[in-house]
Amino acid sequence: MPTDRSRTDSPAGARNASGTDPAAPTAAKKPRLLPRRRLKESDVNVVDQPMLKKALGGTIVGNTMEWYDVGVFGYLITTMGPVFLPESDPTTQTLFLLGTFAATFIARPLGGVIFGWLGDKMGRQKILATTLMIMAASTFAVGLLPGYAQIGLWAAALLVLLKVVQGFSTGGEYAGATTFVSEYAADKRRGFFASFLDLGSYLGFAIGAALVSVLQLTLGQDTMVDWGWRIPFLVAGPLGLIAVYFRSKIEESPQFQATLDAQEEQAKNASAGDTATAKGPVGIVKAYWRPIIVAMVVVAAANTAGYALTSYMPTYLTESKGYDEVHGTLLTIPVLVVMSLCIPLTGKLSDRIGRRPVLWIGAVSTIALAIPAFLLIGVGQIWSTLAGLALVAFPVTFYVANLASALPAQFPTSSRYGAMGIAYNFAVAIFGGTTPFIVAALISATGNDMMPAYYLMATSLVGAVAIYFLKESANRPLPGSMPSVDTRAEAKELVATQDENPLINLDELPFETQDAADSQAHRGVPAGA
Repeated sequence: MPTDRSRTDSPAGARNASGTDPAAPTAAKKPRLLPRRRLKESDVNVVDQPMLKKALGGTIVGNTMEWYDVGVFGYLITTMGPVFLPESDPTTQTLFLLGTFAATFIARPLGGVIFGWLGDKMGRQKILATTLMIMAASTFAVGLLPGYAQIGLWAAALLVLLKVVQGFSTGGEYAGATTFVSEYAADKRRGFFASFLDLGSYLGFAIGAALVSVLQLTLGQDTMVDWGWRIPFLVAGPLGLIAVYFRSKIEESPQFQATLDAQEEQAKNASAGDTATAKGPVGIVKAYWRPIIVAMVVVAAANTAGYALTSYMPTYLTESKGYDEVHGTLLTIPVLVVMSLCIPLTGKLSDRIGRRPVLWIGAVSTIALAIPAFLLIGVGQIWSTLAGLALVAFPVTFYVANLASALPAQFPTSSRYGAMGIAYNFAVAIFGGTTPFIVAALISATGNDMMPAYYLMATSLVGAVAIYFLKESANRPLPGSMPSVDTRAEAKELVATQDENPLINLDELPFETQDAADSQAHRGVPAGA
C-alpha cells in the first residue's frame, strides 16, 4: 500500500516548506562549542616597580608599628604590674597583664570581619590607613593612662579597654597588608616580597625590646615603674603619624582595581541580582569554609611558636629562669634581629621550592627542636639561653615568612581581604595571643618548666597535617586574578607558552572580569571612577 507522504511523521527524504528535512539532524540542533578564550598579552599584569616599592614600604611601616606595640607591652609586663595592681602578688600581676594581652586578641576577629568586608567593598588602601590611625592612637593613649594610685581599679579597666580597641584595629591590619602586597607582587616573587611584612613585624619587636632595654638600663627599675614605662607607648604617636603619611601615598592594588572595574561594568549591564559583588562575612564562610579551616590551623601552629618566642619569652626568662628584667629583654634582641634578616631568605626559598615544603620545615623543626631548646634555656647560662632561643627562632623563620604569601592565595580577589580577616584573626585570637597566658598557667598548675615545649610540639603536629591540605600557590596567579609578571618580555613569553605552562590553568583565569574591566577602560572611564 502506498505510503501517505502527508503524515506528520515524515520519512527520511520528506521536505518541509523551507526545503529541508525536519527529521534530519541539523547543525543548528547540535551544541555549538565556542573556542576557548586564550590569554592575551594585554591580560597579563606587568608590575609597576616604583609603585610596588612604595606599596611595600607603606605596608611594612604599619606592620612594624603594630608589632612594636605588641613587643613593648610584652617586655613591660613585669614592670607594669605594680602600676596597675600594686596590692596583688607578682604572680597575680603577671597573669592579669598576660590576660590583658590575650584580651587584645578577643577583639581581633571582630575587627578582621568588619575591616575585611569593608576592604573587599571599598578598597584595601583606605581601610589600611584607617586601621593604622586607630592602632597608633590607642597605643599612644596607653602611655597617658593614670595608674592605680590615681583612680584605683579603673586604671586596670581602662588599660584593658584600650588594648581591646587596639586589637580591633589590628584585626584589619595584617590581613589587609598581606592581601595588598600579594596582589601587587609578581607571581614568581610573591613569597619574597610578602615576607618583608614579617621582617617588619619582628624588627618591630626588636625595636620595642631595644627601647625598653635602654630605658631600663638608664632609668632603673624604680623610675620605670614610676613613669618610665610610659615612654615607649608615647613614642607610638609620632611613629604612627609617619606611618600614616607613607601609607596615604600608595595606590589601590591593580588586581583588586580590575575586580572593582568589572563589578562596575556588570552593574551597568546586568540586573542588581546578577551583579557580582564582594561577599559578606556569612557568605564568605559558606563559600570558603574548607580553606578557612586549613588556614586557621596553619596560622595557629605558626603563631603559637611566634608568640612564645616574642611576647612570652621575656616573662619566662624572668619569672621561671631567674633573669632580671633587663637581661630577660636583652637576650631576645639579637635572636630577633638575626631571625628578621633571615625571613626574606625563607620567603625567597618558597618561591623556588613551594610554600608547603617550607611550611613543613617550620612544623617538623618545631616538633624536633622544642625540647632541646627549653633544656638549653634551663641550663641558665647566657650562651645556653641564646642557643635555646635560636632553636625556637629557627622554625618560626620558616613559618611566618610564608603565611603572608600562602594564605591570601587560598581565596579569590573579590573576597580575599574578608576571608583573610576571618581565618587569620580567629586563629590568632584562639591560639596565638593566648599562648603566653596558657603557657604561664600550665607552668603554674604543673610546676613543670618544660610545658612550653610540649605545647609548641602539639600545635605544630596538628599544623603539619593542615599543611598537607593547603593549596600550593608558588609561581601561580592568585585566584580570581590574571597572571602578574615583572616585565613586558615575561608577559610575551607567558602568552607564547601558555599551552604547555603547568602553572597556568586557562579554565581558572577570570577572563570575564578582565574583559569587563577592558570594556570600561575603552569607554574612557578612569580606573576606580
